[in-house]
Amino acid sequence: MEFKHENGTYTVYLSGRIDSGNAPEVEREVQAIGIPPQAPIVLDLEKLDYISSAGLRVVLRIKKSNADTKIINASRDVYDIFEMTGFTEMMEIEKAYRVMSVEGCEVIGEGANGLVYRIDADTIIKVYKNPDSLDEIHNERELARKAFVLGIPTAIPYDVVRVGNLYGSVFELLDATSFAKLVIAHPEQLDTLAKESVEILKTIHATFLKKGALPDKKAEAMGWVQCCKPFLEPGAYNRLYALMDAIPDKYNMLHGDYHVKNIMKQNGENLLIDMDTLSEGHPIFEFAAIFLAYVGFSCVDRDNVKGFLGLDYDLAVRFWEQTLAFYFAGKDSAFIEDVALKASIIGYTRLLRRSAEKLGLETEMGKKLVDYCKHFIEENIDKVDSLYFVTED
Repeated sequence: MEFKHENGTYTVYLSGRIDSGNAPEVEREVQAIGIPPQAPIVLDLEKLDYISSAGLRVVLRIKKSNADTKIINASRDVYDIFEMTGFTEMMEIEKAYRVMSVEGCEVIGEGANGLVYRIDADTIIKVYKNPDSLDEIHNERELARKAFVLGIPTAIPYDVVRVGNLYGSVFELLDATSFAKLVIAHPEQLDTLAKESVEILKTIHATFLKKGALPDKKAEAMGWVQCCKPFLEPGAYNRLYALMDAIPDKYNMLHGDYHVKNIMKQNGENLLIDMDTLSEGHPIFEFAAIFLAYVGFSCVDRDNVKGFLGLDYDLAVRFWEQTLAFYFAGKDSAFIEDVALKASIIGYTRLLRRSAEKLGLETEMGKKLVDYCKHFIEENIDKVDSLYFVTED
């Protein structure tokens, strides 16, 4: 056993085995450190191979004497013992995660929260940008599980790993290829791929949830509007606010980040990845996000979509247009153009907020984006009577 005292926290490193033969000695050594009752304790079990019921009783007594005690780096076998005996319900216990490297690996997708790498023919890994992302990872796993149970074709992560100082979710996707790569390699198949993407999109939107089952996209969008207030003319802001607020409360499932890098084809089957943005709401919010991915993010620099999705701007615009055409098959062109305008107004509302907060007016790109979004909203907000279309549910 070893220990260190740093910033008021005592970290105790345990290794080998703790069983009935040595548990009393381990407890005496911990007591000999002289840790004050109020001091936080971290038990680092990275090198601990086994713990018996006698060892569990030692941990329990340490926890009772120092309420702020947690366990880190428990191996899978050791963690299973803690979980089976109920310790994970009474104290914080973190698993040890195997270490993986993405050096030299191809980036096949990127979302707001992470990058997706191809590790080998069988495996992809989503690496989260936030170093404290364990809660996000467990949330995405639960969302993917819910979607899968409801009939959404999605890949479910089977492992959590460390990548440098970040965490990642590992998926098995045997020889899967993103729609982005398929469109780039076979542009003549764009219409077919757009139609297939719409089939999944309709499956998602046809899934209805109980209120509160997922984050409310309309509530999020109202936040975007409020952030736009300092930038818009009062009349335009008031109308934008009123029209956004008038969008009916719906409980359709929404993917939230639906584009060709998040749709994978595996052995003829199409699967979704990057499920951490699942939400509920009116499908118009989905189309606003799709518009941004294919068109809106490139409003002041048409090369943006090339860096984001790998597609030339004209190809991305065509995919957006075909998505609308297939989704609203049977509707006239005026209806589709109206939906596109509504989606773009909502999309640029989101982009204005994002640009102002993340880039700021002090940067040239931030100022250009804010100005573009501002003028677009002000010039078009009076051209629509609403910001939604009537759904068929």
